Amino acid sequence: MLLAFDTSSAAVTVALADPVTGEVLASSSTVDALRHGELLAPAIAAALASAGFTPRDLTKIAVGVGPGPFTGLRVGLVTARTMADVLGIELAGVCSLDILALQSPVDQPVAVATDARRKEIYWALYDSPAADGSRRRIEGPAVDRPADVAHVLSGLPITGRGITLYAEALGRGESAEVIEYPSAEVLALGVATGLLPIVAPDPLYLRRPDVTMSGGPKSVLPK
Repeated sequence: MLLAFDTSSAAVTVALADPVTGEVLASSSTVDALRHGELLAPAIAAALASAGFTPRDLTKIAVGVGPGPFTGLRVGLVTARTMADVLGIELAGVCSLDILALQSPVDQPVAVATDARRKEIYWALYDSPAADGSRRRIEGPAVDRPADVAHVLSGLPITGRGITLYAEALGRGESAEVIEYPSAEVLALGVATGLLPIVAPDPLYLRRPDVTMSGGPKSVLPK
């Protein structure tokens, strides 16, 4: 069985699928930006139980590697690495923006923009779908202020949470329906069928975390 999950955004999304066809047997998605560590393990356990499998039935794990905020992304990558190591199975990483691009229903080039916090977005540009439905990334991923890259994304449909948060800065009106978060179901399908390119299961942060190492105690003695 193929277990797929992504924690690069405010959503914790999990899917259990056939490793050859990508047919999804169980899945769930919960949006809560502050509870990745609390939600992921129970969601994985629930997906396995719902489909009648145990961790020992897993043959491969697919995980979104970001870009994404430090804490949430770390939860997903540490969980994926630990499970793959303990079970002795293959671990495949996928750029989370690639997942969103594959989710886009438009039959033309598309931009993906997600929430990077600090009033910034993670973004990438993609070509039109190929005959098999896959999309080639042609620029990015990168992190910038929306107004600074509005001209780069100009004229393209935009998918992802970024367009919901920064429509005005990106020079867009309100969109009727936007796919805001990566889907583990699409991740599973893309990995099983080869529609998504595989990368090393290393976190793609694109910038330094907010938390930094202490420089040590400061002297209280007069200079």
